[in-house]
Amino acid sequence: MMTKKHCIETLLEAVRFHPFFQGVEHDTALSLIRKCEQRVYQKREVMLTKNKESSGLMLMLSGLAEVYVTNGNYEEVLEVVQKGGMIGFSGLADFLGAGGALKNDVRVDVRAVEDVQALFIPFEVIARRWDDPNVHDYLLTKVAARLRDIYASLAEQVKLARDFGENTAFMLRVQDVMTEGVVSVLPKTPVQEAARKMADRRTSSVLVVDGGKLQGIITERDIVERVVAGNKPLSAYASEIMTSGLTTISRFAYYYEALSVILLKGIKHLPVLEGEKPVGIVTLSDLLRKKNENMIKTIQRIEEAGEDSLSQIKQAIYDVVDTLVRDRVPVLNTLDIVTKLYDRLVIRAIALSVNRLAAKGHKLPGPFAFYQMGSSGRGEQFILTDQDHFLVYAGPSAAESYFAELGVEITASLEAAGYARCKGLMMACEADWRGSIQQWRERLRHWMIESTNDNLLLAQNFFSFRFVYGSKQLNGQFEASIDELLLRSKIFLYRLAQAERESSIPALDQPIRSLFGFRRKSLDMKKEVLFPFHHCLQILALLHREITGTPLEKIKALHEQGVLSSQLTRDLQEALRSILSLYVRHRWQQVKKGVEPSSSLSFAGLSTREKEELMMSLRTFRELQHHVLAHFTL
Repeated sequence: MMTKKHCIETLLEAVRFHPFFQGVEHDTALSLIRKCEQRVYQKREVMLTKNKESSGLMLMLSGLAEVYVTNGNYEEVLEVVQKGGMIGFSGLADFLGAGGALKNDVRVDVRAVEDVQALFIPFEVIARRWDDPNVHDYLLTKVAARLRDIYASLAEQVKLARDFGENTAFMLRVQDVMTEGVVSVLPKTPVQEAARKMADRRTSSVLVVDGGKLQGIITERDIVERVVAGNKPLSAYASEIMTSGLTTISRFAYYYEALSVILLKGIKHLPVLEGEKPVGIVTLSDLLRKKNENMIKTIQRIEEAGEDSLSQIKQAIYDVVDTLVRDRVPVLNTLDIVTKLYDRLVIRAIALSVNRLAAKGHKLPGPFAFYQMGSSGRGEQFILTDQDHFLVYAGPSAAESYFAELGVEITASLEAAGYARCKGLMMACEADWRGSIQQWRERLRHWMIESTNDNLLLAQNFFSFRFVYGSKQLNGQFEASIDELLLRSKIFLYRLAQAERESSIPALDQPIRSLFGFRRKSLDMKKEVLFPFHHCLQILALLHREITGTPLEKIKALHEQGVLSSQLTRDLQEALRSILSLYVRHRWQQVKKGVEPSSSLSFAGLSTREKEELMMSLRTFRELQHHVLAHFTL
């Protein structure tokens, strides 16, 4: 067992080169250490809190901590502190006699990001070292650095406010755009009365409410299809024709959340709740009329696009992207919205292609399914890059000639819309990227058996696929076929993991200021960060037979299977949000400036907070990478 004297000697050895203790005689240093306290904190444990009066400073011996601010449900990391750093500087004001009560509701706390060992230095010890010029200089430098960061952050916020205008809502809530005054009926209300109420109130829908709780919705279309065309009597109850199991949203949600729900779910009427009580309804037109009419026009232009107008849609979508990025809509919501718009564009291009073949007398011989791969497959595409797609079809052997032509037509339509042709020829116009389920089975089996580097690259791109259009039944059969192959794919997955060993995500573990000031100057976000992350997540998902889905969907599925802990799941979600936010803003600035696109991110253009978020995110991505590689004992 380690004696107390031995513990003190060990602590002194750990801190003797720190500016606070450097140059102090051994016996004096030991007497100072005896008045300090070694503290240990577990991951996520709060180390310091504003609600508790500070009585000293904390010197980090190991681990990582973050200073964060909480206001209601809002939380933001202000600073990351590593080994050798000190926290608790706000308490110096009290120590120097310059303290004062702060009247606000904002909390600033410090918590451990990972297991932390720290040395608590009480103000009594600081007072004994106060006359040393080196200690003065050290503490003054640290406080000045924090002051500089605060001013830089404040300047960013002032500039942001000016960009948007003082009277412009920065983040609209659903309650600001919804239609208030709910038009409702009871479940036992006759359909005729519900229709009359809709006509009197000039609304296209009515909610079915019982006991203050939402039961369903009836729209004009429901009355036409389920009553008039369905031969139901006008005396039928509202509950008999309503749509139940509704998607709803809170009145306090942000407008972009409602926009994501409406676009992604493909619904036209979104009931708004306060608790369980319906208080309004919002439609796509309601939502966007107040915020961005360009979105409505863009959707209309996509739906109505013809051969000669496909090329105009790209700029229309770019206008939407610009609005979302400029309004600082959270990146994951931005990508959800833009992905849905691009999907509409792709579906329109397919419809035009099928129509062109029909005009030539070529009849569709059977069902097919169309899939996107790459950034589009992952739901991360915000600028039109190159095409990555494939076709799966059913039907007689003669169907091959039709779908060969269809692949050519789709590729041409997407090219006309602004998608460049894939340099690697991973497109449905190529024979290797279309086929029946059986042909795809043979193709995948070949990649798995002959795991050359080229075949591994093909497989990596393929397994980022996402079903976009076509027969859902055929898609189900296709995924079931892949799932069966994965049962016998351990060697293939091992080879994928082995390839990732050569693509280690960078470790940025040095002190933050020296790292970003003097060492690496840039980072390739695509090649060094996103690709290795996606590939590792892909391997882990395939290992547990999660074949398809966006990265967030795969993370959630792996967590539900117990593969990822709750903490790692949260960390991965936040890290992905942070990395994509940096990447999207960086690439979008290049688009706006018209410069040569590059995924290399220069640290010089990042704020201190962005640098710290980047470092934290890379640590989390590396944790996933180590988790995957360890599973295959590489």
